[in-house]
Amino acid sequence: MIGNDWDEKLNIIWNSEGFKRFYHIVENEYNNKIIFPPKDRIFEALKLTSYANTKVVIVGQDPYHGEGEAHGLSFSVMDGVKIPPSLQNIYKELYNDLGIIPKKTGNLTGWAKEGVLLLNSILTVEKDKASSHKNLGWEPFTDYIIKVLNTKEEPIVFILWGNFAKSKKSLITNSKHLIIESSHPSPFSAYNGFFGSKPFSKTNNFLINNNIKPIDWSK
Repeated sequence: MIGNDWDEKLNIIWNSEGFKRFYHIVENEYNNKIIFPPKDRIFEALKLTSYANTKVVIVGQDPYHGEGEAHGLSFSVMDGVKIPPSLQNIYKELYNDLGIIPKKTGNLTGWAKEGVLLLNSILTVEKDKASSHKNLGWEPFTDYIIKVLNTKEEPIVFILWGNFAKSKKSLITNSKHLIIESSHPSPFSAYNGFFGSKPFSKTNNFLINNNIKPIDWSK
């Protein structure tokens, strides 16, 4: 399914009858409606950031539902797409935190290749219908991914922005890991604790203190 070590870590899922039935429903959605991201990019986050290479997890809710926006990474949009307001605020905090000038693109593939797993809890969405695949069946799958990462010996940083992401905190029980949480970067909540939270420097300081190469957030 993925082509890296996630296949072994998720083997019990891929081979389960429950997941096979669920994925048949997903395929029917793609066959009968306009669904994002493109079908071959549903698991893009896992393809770009292997289990072994995961240093940081940024939890999102579900993909952008506009034409040509979603490509399988939380908060990220395809090249050439207008940078969404939440990502604009993420870039503002990145500049205020580390002095990194925002990129001209909202494509976060560079972060993914640095070891940042950009994981949406819900991996698909119907065009122009936000949260339309909530409760379709993705949440148990992505919760399982977080549980698998929780067992990792090497310390990981989990970044939880907003109440939805914070609801995953109960899955992270390994004291080796760091949880960074704040309000969501959305314009509706960014001034309620997101701005000034310094998640990027906190992440890198934690990684350095654990003898792990820090993230190059300029990528």
